[in-house]
Amino acid sequence: MLWIGVCLLPLILLAHIRLAPSAVERWHVAPEMREDRDFTNGVYRCVITCGSGLRRFDRIVEADPRTKRLAGTVEQGMITYITRSRMIGFPDYTTVLQAGEELLIHARSRFGRRDFGVNAVRVERWIDALTAY
Repeated sequence: MLWIGVCLLPLILLAHIRLAPSAVERWHVAPEMREDRDFTNGVYRCVITCGSGLRRFDRIVEADPRTKRLAGTVEQGMITYITRSRMIGFPDYTTVLQAGEELLIHARSRFGRRDFGVNAVRVERWIDALTAY
């Protein structure tokens, strides 16, 4: 009986990671910082753009694999995306706010204390594509 419990526990945890609902009111929150900052569980980035920066950024993000929109629109001026890791499906949340000529970007992990830099790498890739546009 103990063996069954030991085998089922990881499956239950993996199912929770994959299937846990994303509360819009918790994750779709405006970024608070206006300077670049890395922390153990994510990043803040501020990018100067011309007026259509969020629209262009949205096109780049929507084309990214395993990424979908959680809430918001370009017209509302703020969008939150969920990107899931390839193997286990860990969700990362990225909120982008158009504040005048600035795009304020906050990317963070939902589970765990560290993201091992994956949010920074992803956001930098998106910013590079935006600035090369």
